[in-house]
Amino acid sequence: MLSRLSRLGLALPRSVSVLSTRFVSQSKADSAISSTAVTEMYEPVNQSGHGEVSPFSKNPDFHGFSTDPEEDVRNMKMGFFLGISVALVIGGTFIHYLPDHGMRKWARREAERLILLREKDGLPLIEENYYDVSKIILPSSNED
Repeated sequence: MLSRLSRLGLALPRSVSVLSTRFVSQSKADSAISSTAVTEMYEPVNQSGHGEVSPFSKNPDFHGFSTDPEEDVRNMKMGFFLGISVALVIGGTFIHYLPDHGMRKWARREAERLILLREKDGLPLIEENYYDVSKIILPSSNED
């Protein structure tokens, strides 16, 4: 494996320098694996105007909405206008009215309301003891 990689390392700069190099297998063809060959070439069948005509040959600006060129352009403009308007207006409205996950905005409003209330009453913003000390039951120092 390593010897193959060393041979590839010498051949790689040569193949990069010549961009028109073709890689051809020089191993003998296996009888089980053979390529199919086209033995006869057939002329294309002349359809003499009975085949399907591409809409692009009639209308080079074909958008796929109608075979009539004016109706095609009108339907294309209407479709894109309504599609983009619906995506922006209804999508923006939907995103705007999504619920506040985690209630971050509510928590901020409630904190600001409590701060204003405490300042108005002349109380400190945060008390020294968050919980009422008389309601906390602590185990005695004798218990383990």
